[in-house]
Parts: sequence; structure tokens; C-alpha cells
Amino acid sequence: MAERLGEEGLMQELASGFRLLQDPALGLITFASLRRNAPLLGLGGMSDDDLRGMLAEGDFDGDGALSEMEFCVLMVRLSPELMDEPRRWLDDAVAQASQFLFTS
Repeated sequence: MAERLGEEGLMQELASGFRLLQDPALGLITFASLRRNAPLLGLGGMSDDDLRGMLAEGDFDGDGALSEMEFCVLMVRLSPELMDEPRRWLDDAVAQASQFLFTS
């Protein structure tokens, strides 16, 4: 997905996903907003405990809700394939730097 969308497109998709799930009044993904919008993501069959677990897994500041940054970090952690292309870019850059350093 990251390869197809590019870095900017991926960030836009994550931001769109966040806006879809957030409580508009709070600007956060709360349990209530996640529960209400879960069917839009095909998660309608998840139990309340599972949804609370998802929130807890990404809730770094312990406020019981997800900020946009927490949501993006969680999505990348849960979908490591999103980072495959950036990882290839980094590997290529390191290989090029090594080649330059050791052949000069």
C-alpha cells in the first residue's frame, strides 16, 4: 500500500481513517466513536472488550482515547507491510553509502 500511495498518499489515507473514526467534538478516537464507526471498517462483529483492547494498545498517553499520532503509530505497528517500501529505500541508501565509503 505504501508503495502504491507514496509517502504523502499514505499519510493522507491514515489521516482520512482517523477522521472517519474520531469523535468530531473531541478530535480523538474514543471507545464510543470507535464502537459507532467500527462497522464502516468491517469491525462490526468485534466485542466491546476487543475494541477497548485496540484503544489500549495504541493509547500511549493513557487518556483512554487515540490522538491522530497514536492512531498512525498503531496502524503502522499493526500493518508492518506499510513500512516495506520505506525499509527498502533505507536499505538502498545504506548500500549506496557503504559502496561509496568503501570504494573511494
